[in-house]
Amino acid sequence: MRILVVGRGADHLAEAVELASRRGVRIERVADGAAALEHLRRRGADLVLCDLAADVGALVRATRAERMLVPVVAFGIDAGPREAARAIREGAADFLAFPPDAELIAAILDSLAGGEEELVAEDPATRRCLELARTYARAEAAVLITGESGTGKEVIARFVHRHSRRADGPFVGVNCAAIPDHLLESELFGHEKGAFTGAVARRIGKFEEAHGGTLLLDEIGEMEPRLQAKLLRALQEREIDRLGGGRPVPVDIRVIATTNRDLAREVQNGRFRQDLYFRLAVLHLPLPPLRERRGDIPALARHFARRYARVNGLPERLPDAAALEKLLAHDWPGNVRELENCMHRAVLLAGGDAIGPEAIVLDGAELVPAPSPVAATAPLACRPLAEIEREAILRTLERTHGNRTRAAEILGISIRTLRNKLRQYAREGIAVPPARG
Repeated sequence: MRILVVGRGADHLAEAVELASRRGVRIERVADGAAALEHLRRRGADLVLCDLAADVGALVRATRAERMLVPVVAFGIDAGPREAARAIREGAADFLAFPPDAELIAAILDSLAGGEEELVAEDPATRRCLELARTYARAEAAVLITGESGTGKEVIARFVHRHSRRADGPFVGVNCAAIPDHLLESELFGHEKGAFTGAVARRIGKFEEAHGGTLLLDEIGEMEPRLQAKLLRALQEREIDRLGGGRPVPVDIRVIATTNRDLAREVQNGRFRQDLYFRLAVLHLPLPPLRERRGDIPALARHFARRYARVNGLPERLPDAAALEKLLAHDWPGNVRELENCMHRAVLLAGGDAIGPEAIVLDGAELVPAPSPVAATAPLACRPLAEIEREAILRTLERTHGNRTRAAEILGISIRTLRNKLRQYAREGIAVPPARG
């Protein structure tokens, strides 16, 4: 992960980021917004942390004008809720208060920049996948990782990169499904000055950012045919054409592609180029769904329980035998991502010394988990659901310093649902933390 820190608090914040992050994070510092734009044009970044004094709104507007899809998180020394709210309104993806909270930074890195995930592999099927991934890592050929949504395809892609000869080079990812077609070409290949309205300077794309390393093309099956042709040429010739450019630019990268689609069937149906499919699938790594590797479920559940206890500043509680039995009985249509969300809620809901089955909320149930761990004199099962829900919401808002967007994300509910609940509490005379996002 490549993080760019902008402004006068850069040194202090960078130290906190390094403490909060896992290995592999690269941090660079610049003094102001102009230097940040120049850095992004020439080198790129996965995440920008920008001091309020450096004019967050101006930086966000400039990145959007130049079609840079990097998230910008604001921070401020001695900044209050009003300044934080203004930064969010101006387009910041989140806000960090000073002194920087390492746990909150870790949560933001996880959600915004896709930080490097710890691999959990207890099931024989998963271990076989990892052995195959290690074998593929030694090669230079493209790798196609297939599997259902939420199985951990990006995690495996990072594993391949870490065990390859390119491990010291950059790992750059782009989600082909999340970027509109008219922006994806510039994001991949970059552009020259004047290539389109707002292109005030040359900017490199993901191919050039990944030079000497690995480029992850996430959800490659969503790419439209015109770009498929340009991608094929880039892979064959090992050079790219920037938008508005007059000459090709050589690139040295290894491509890993992921998809939840059956690309062979997409080829038969005329939705994916056969020649590009063969180019990407030199090495194919199918990742089984969680229901076919149930041996991973207990270890993953404990892993996520520890992580979200730490992120939320709660005592560590692990799932007990009854909770594990409930988890093992579920089919997990959302795979590892669904299990992660379930355990996050369970951490917020659990009382006592362990996570019991009553804290395991499955099948999209409406229960909003997050009561106080210090809790309540009455046992959880004897408390009104509305009380548990209210305590959950208010405690989570405290942990996010009033950032409603972040609180809704942690709770697994929509921002609209959160706002409606807070209006209800205000009508009932219950104090609600001031909003900042």
